[in-house]
Amino acid sequence: MSSYLNIDHVSITFPTDNGPLNVLDNVNLKMKQGEFVSLIGHSGCGKSTVLNIVAGLLQATKGGVLLENREVNEPGPDRAVIFQNHSLMPWLSVYDNVRLAVDQVFKRSKSRQERHEWTLHNLELVHMTHALDRKPDEISGGMKQRVGIARALAMEPKVLLMDEPFGALDSLTRTHMQDSLMEIQSDLNNTVIMITHDVDEAVLLSDRIVMMSNGPSATVGEILDIELERPRDRLSLAEDPKFNHYRAEVVKFLHERHNQPVRVDSDSAKELDEENVPGLRLAAG
Repeated sequence: MSSYLNIDHVSITFPTDNGPLNVLDNVNLKMKQGEFVSLIGHSGCGKSTVLNIVAGLLQATKGGVLLENREVNEPGPDRAVIFQNHSLMPWLSVYDNVRLAVDQVFKRSKSRQERHEWTLHNLELVHMTHALDRKPDEISGGMKQRVGIARALAMEPKVLLMDEPFGALDSLTRTHMQDSLMEIQSDLNNTVIMITHDVDEAVLLSDRIVMMSNGPSATVGEILDIELERPRDRLSLAEDPKFNHYRAEVVKFLHERHNQPVRVDSDSAKELDEENVPGLRLAAG
């Protein structure tokens, strides 16, 4: 596989009051441009830590990350992060929240009018042009996430990093957002890494699912190739034998890992669990 994004032998250890805590151990993953990869695993397996290392927010103790053969060692607009919390500026309008990112990235390369048009274009991608003047507290949770995605896309990132972006949404809104993400990713051919705890979501959206072993010293347990034709329709896939086979493979892996003890002995280790998410959510069949 040609490597566009290379997570190369990444390990990270944090100091704690009870001694060094190895969170990730020898994580390897190579991605092609335009590929959609989901990270799944039990809480505390270091998924968010992987994402933060790719984002440049954390530095690996060993190994590193290469994007187009250039080392990643700090945050940059070529890697946009979308968190479960939308992180919008509450005093800014929908338009201004996206325009802020556009101005920061393109102030020297685009004219004022071009930046205005680019802001509107990205809000059109997520169907939010009807709410340009609204503040975040005047729109729904799903709409806030749409604005967050528009803001990330407006930076023209090479890699889109998504940390449980739909985890706080109700099930109906979540399905709409999944469909929108598939449409956008198909149009723009973004390279995406997404953390999820939802098995059906992982199978529906992904080209590959990376299943992480339990932490600490977590690593890549298995990688599952999802060979389902695109575009994907959730209704037709519900009874697709291949879809249900992939789903069963992920559930089996997670069930087996659930029965293995997680070796966490100190409060410091809990403090370093950056995912801070509830237990595994398996969508009902």
